[in-house]
Amino acid sequence: MATKKFLELQDFSKDDLVAELKATESQYQKLTFDHAITGLDNPLVLREVRRDIARLKTEVRRRELSEMNEEQLAGRSKIRRRRRNRK
Repeated sequence: MATKKFLELQDFSKDDLVAELKATESQYQKLTFDHAITGLDNPLVLREVRRDIARLKTEVRRRELSEMNEEQLAGRSKIRRRRRNRK
């Protein structure tokens, strides 16, 4: 089941996603700095912000993959196969 935040991200344009990602990453850096210096009232906020960053990055990557043509996707599968064989 898709989360509410994930469904909201699908409505964003690509530029909005990138801007939101940068803003969220800077917010995370500020929160970690504040937590190291004075401590936060609720340190679980850090986890939520980290997860938001992961959601944003996932949506950006999903859109990149959907824009790839067949040749690029075929090259990508070769890379993935090569990585799998290295293990």
